[in-house]
Amino acid sequence: MHLLYRCYHFVLKSIVRFIGIPEPQLYQGTQGLKDAIADLSLPDDAQVLVVTDKVLNERGIIQPVLTALYAQNLSPVVYDQVQPNPTIKNIEQGYQVYNQHHCVAIVSVGGGSVLDAAKLIGARVVRPKRPVKTFSGLFKVLKTLPPNIAIPTTAGTGSETTVAAVFNDEKQGKKLAAADFCLVPQRAVLLSQLTTSLPGGITATTAIDALTHAIEAILSINATKLTNDRALEACSQIFAHLPTAYHNGQDQKAREKLLYASFLAGQAFTRTSVGYIHAISHQLTARYGTPHGLANAVLLLPVLHWYGSRIHRQLAMIACHCSLTSLDYPVEQQAQDLIAHITQLLAQLNIQTQLTEVLSDDIQSLAVMALDEAHPDYPVPHFMALPDCQNILTQIRACSS
Repeated sequence: MHLLYRCYHFVLKSIVRFIGIPEPQLYQGTQGLKDAIADLSLPDDAQVLVVTDKVLNERGIIQPVLTALYAQNLSPVVYDQVQPNPTIKNIEQGYQVYNQHHCVAIVSVGGGSVLDAAKLIGARVVRPKRPVKTFSGLFKVLKTLPPNIAIPTTAGTGSETTVAAVFNDEKQGKKLAAADFCLVPQRAVLLSQLTTSLPGGITATTAIDALTHAIEAILSINATKLTNDRALEACSQIFAHLPTAYHNGQDQKAREKLLYASFLAGQAFTRTSVGYIHAISHQLTARYGTPHGLANAVLLLPVLHWYGSRIHRQLAMIACHCSLTSLDYPVEQQAQDLIAHITQLLAQLNIQTQLTEVLSDDIQSLAVMALDEAHPDYPVPHFMALPDCQNILTQIRACSS
């Protein structure tokens, strides 16, 4: 069976290498926002669906984007019902608002959930006869989406540059993911001022989400020089600037660097896919509503420890690139230096190591679902068996007493 998985991974790598994955046009800063909107080339008074969530709307975080749209004689229509883990209902509601107001483009402003929801709303627009659930899997849309701009308000998911869109099937209590080249946003705008109000805890866990993307991209057997270069630079920027952004959220330089690191990590993992950290994390989010970044942060070290010496070479490469070790040390020591640095960073960020919501009675079913997600889609460096996955879930389960 594992041989068949590797054949499948080779096919995926060949598709990426020979066909290539589209990249969004990247814009940065206030002028970049103006340029991105102008490049939509929409007629005056055109209706534009602005996808966001209620908190961002009520706090006025999206106001600079609305102002920029008005300044170019466009009419924004705000849909702010996206939940932290977007549901099929959220996507259908957004699609209905798009149609009711005769919108001709989509601008998404928010975290990964908002950006993913906007992608799927766009998919519904171009595939009006297809229910959202049918987009789950690989290449199920295959049609150019409406003109769109993705504007992240967290430096974590990298959704503004990825082929993936994750959503919840609330009826079945599980996460589903659509992956298609057409889901890559056509334009991405990085606006650091939209992230300065993020609390320290969210700043930390979303950045560790990006770090996890970068590390799992490097661990992937489908890694290439291009993906390694982008993932390594993402790691370097996160290690260098996350502590500053955590302690001083108003530091514009640190915020800019984290947004760009998230973008680079997104470009890396969208070409290599992710691994067991994400496979397990998705189940915790679907079952308990655990924030995705937090779940990844809690799982990062247990999964790396499980791989052990099998990934020392890749971990040593990260440690050397980020100047976290000595080039004179053996590979084993370099890898351990990276593990030690991550351990110290997570502690500095006050990120917990266990989750009280994980129930012992759920561990087996969570593990089964995690491995079902990972196999065969994720080109992991070594295959995990069910008892291994159960042990990791047991490690992170905290007794509520």
